[in-house]
Amino acid sequence: MPPSTAFADATELSRLRWRARRGMLENDLILQRYFAQRETPFGQDEVDALNALLALDDNTLFDLFLHNSPLPQELDLPRVRELLDTLQRL
Repeated sequence: MPPSTAFADATELSRLRWRARRGMLENDLILQRYFAQRETPFGQDEVDALNALLALDDNTLFDLFLHNSPLPQELDLPRVRELLDTLQRL
């Protein structure tokens, strides 16, 4: 399926930034760096992928960032893998 051309609006981005604030400092730093380095608008596919990752608990998310665990099967989708790869390189 081709990526969506719809872009997230300001309200949706604000909610996403709020959800990205984590209880684990390490996760928070990675996610905030990701937002700070963005130069292009967030596409809806990217928002959906980020929301899927943000639904995970902090320890699971951190393990993913460090390559310590595989992506859960239900999240093993191309856009989520692409986003996770980007986050792992930050």
